[in-house]
Amino acid sequence: MTNYIIRRLLLVPVLLIGVTLIIFGMLQLLGPVERSALYVRDFPKNEKQIEGLIKKYGLDKSFFEQYWRWLNGVVDPGSGERQGGILYGDFGYSRTASQPVVDIVKERFPNTVDLALWTIYPMLSVGIWLGVKAAVNQNKFVDQAARVYSIIGTSFPTFVFGLLILMLLYAKAGWFMPGKMSDWVSKLVFSGELKQYTHLLSIDALLNLRFDVFWDAMRHMIMPIITLSYINWATFLRVTRSSMLETLRQDYVVTARAKGLKENDVINRHARPNAMLPIVTMAGSSIVGLLGGVVLTETVFNYPGIGKAAADAAANLDVVTILGLAIFTGTILILSNLIVDIIYAFIDPRVRLA
Repeated sequence: MTNYIIRRLLLVPVLLIGVTLIIFGMLQLLGPVERSALYVRDFPKNEKQIEGLIKKYGLDKSFFEQYWRWLNGVVDPGSGERQGGILYGDFGYSRTASQPVVDIVKERFPNTVDLALWTIYPMLSVGIWLGVKAAVNQNKFVDQAARVYSIIGTSFPTFVFGLLILMLLYAKAGWFMPGKMSDWVSKLVFSGELKQYTHLLSIDALLNLRFDVFWDAMRHMIMPIITLSYINWATFLRVTRSSMLETLRQDYVVTARAKGLKENDVINRHARPNAMLPIVTMAGSSIVGLLGGVVLTETVFNYPGIGKAAADAAANLDVVTILGLAIFTGTILILSNLIVDIIYAFIDPRVRLA
């Protein structure tokens, strides 16, 4: 097990280098002036300034020399300050948000994590439960209804379902609302009256025993949670059903039934745990998607997360911001897959030999 974990850990730096090389290669499609936005906030105004920037930051050098400068930054000989350098947390300056890209991540990522935390449980529990029910009741009404739902759910566009939820629950009923928080909660946060321990609004509200603030935060998140859960339920249902049907045909399940075990024990103790193996991988990918920011859902409900920031940057052709967020989400993807691989090895010892 230790050797398996070490092998996976050794792969992480290689994958990170690969991700940065791909992203930097995409950056080379831009001209030197556009690439200078990684180091300066204002574009040069005349040809002399352009030539000075290109020479100062080595934007006319070879690919790998530029790549090293992009990673390590450039030290200004006059002030001694380091400009640029993603290894030092400088991903460039966002003209869309008028702030460094790293500040966008610090500001928006907690919002995305907050939404993801409250989405994970209903997304996994209901989706897996539906899949198990459909498999146990194969070809019965429950199974037929579940299969119809899975087809509709996987083919229904996310933004269309989100707009329907917005129309019904916000415009018509007025129960919930888009955004992150109400104005009165915003005043509490910015005044410092609501202490921020985690920078996750719902969690901080509970830690402060402000249940009114917690309910306000949930009123803003329930519609995105329903949308994200609904779309993922269909996928989890199909995968769980397929895996459970295969597991129920295995010899050890037949033997367990032959021994006279109750059907619930056969399902819960023998079949379902072994059917969870492919679901672990899919769950990891789904959670990574949530943490990376779900662009369409956050945009539809005007929720200020990483996905909404990426959508705003794309709408304004803010390449520096898009690439900075791409590096961040790519890093999350690699680290999350590492965690999933380790969990998978604990569940199925055969994986450790791979």
